[in-house]
Amino acid sequence: MAHHDPIHLIAPSAGLAQLNERSRDIFRQIVESYLATGEPVGSRNISRLIAMPLSPASVRNVMADLEQLGLIYAPHTSAGRLPTELGLRFFVDALMQVGDLNESERQSIQGQLATVGHAQSVEAALDQALTRLSGLTRAAAVVLTPKSNARLKHIEFVRLEPEKALVILVGEDGQVENRVLALPPGVPSSAITEAGNFLNARIRGRTLAEARLELETALAEARAELDQLTQKVISAGIASWSGGENEDRQLIVRGHANLLEDLHALEDLERVRLLFEDLETKRGVIDLLGRAETAEGVRIFIGSENKLFSLSGSSTIISPYRDAAGHIVGVLGVIGPTRLNYARVIPTVDYAARIVSRLLGGLTGIEPITGA
Repeated sequence: MAHHDPIHLIAPSAGLAQLNERSRDIFRQIVESYLATGEPVGSRNISRLIAMPLSPASVRNVMADLEQLGLIYAPHTSAGRLPTELGLRFFVDALMQVGDLNESERQSIQGQLATVGHAQSVEAALDQALTRLSGLTRAAAVVLTPKSNARLKHIEFVRLEPEKALVILVGEDGQVENRVLALPPGVPSSAITEAGNFLNARIRGRTLAEARLELETALAEARAELDQLTQKVISAGIASWSGGENEDRQLIVRGHANLLEDLHALEDLERVRLLFEDLETKRGVIDLLGRAETAEGVRIFIGSENKLFSLSGSSTIISPYRDAAGHIVGVLGVIGPTRLNYARVIPTVDYAARIVSRLLGGLTGIEPITGA
């Protein structure tokens, strides 16, 4: 069995870390009951669930302490308690056992994702992977990926104004992308045609990132032969594909319907409606997921930590994935209610990201994964 790096979670604050065993046991029961049912749990039920014998009155005293620490709260006039966002964060970081997946779970995920390796394009592979991940976690699955993963087939310049041109990029997978390019003053049509010919001779079958490196080298070598204005058009074209900006990324979301399950009240429905709106606006999701691109391993955002989803009572569990060269090229994961099954979803997202990295490596010329 292959070694898996540990999943890094945030350390709890010192005050919370000093909860005694009895308080931790009661708190764990409140959280686990919430994750299982979504309902508040009262002291009488807790006293029956915990290992040590305690009266409901003693449990109530501990619950009052937990409430003072900001870990639990009473919704409306209910006698029961639910975990706060801080409580969920503490549970995930300090109390929850994030077990590794067992062999049958790994085989199941790998089997689900195996078909991804037969996809014709990286985007199709990610689309399939998300559909499977959404089914495995019963949450909406998301991926943030650079558009520059697409392999290029053809480029064309169309002059719009004396100092503006439309650049049309056609991908091997049939995708077409248009960008407006600023032209240097005084560029003749012949220079634009020559720039197009120069680029088309070198970009076919390459991603934008690969083409950029190739073109910068080729341009340096061909400077003597190319007219100065043609060089400027080519340089402007290369600069416009520099990548890394939000516009150069795309967001794919699958499994929206999973967010409609387990709704308990009208306010839940309103939360999900707001979440759908957030997903539709996309820009905020891209900003959120972008925060995970520089991190190693799984990142977890609960409730208002998402900023984006502060009104929607949701959690996001995401992990970066890599290309064949080992570079982080995107982020994939799930968005669901705060009562996600964290102990299962966290290692599932982690393992799915590893497999997708290897399968995408297969699509770009590396052997796909053959074993866990």
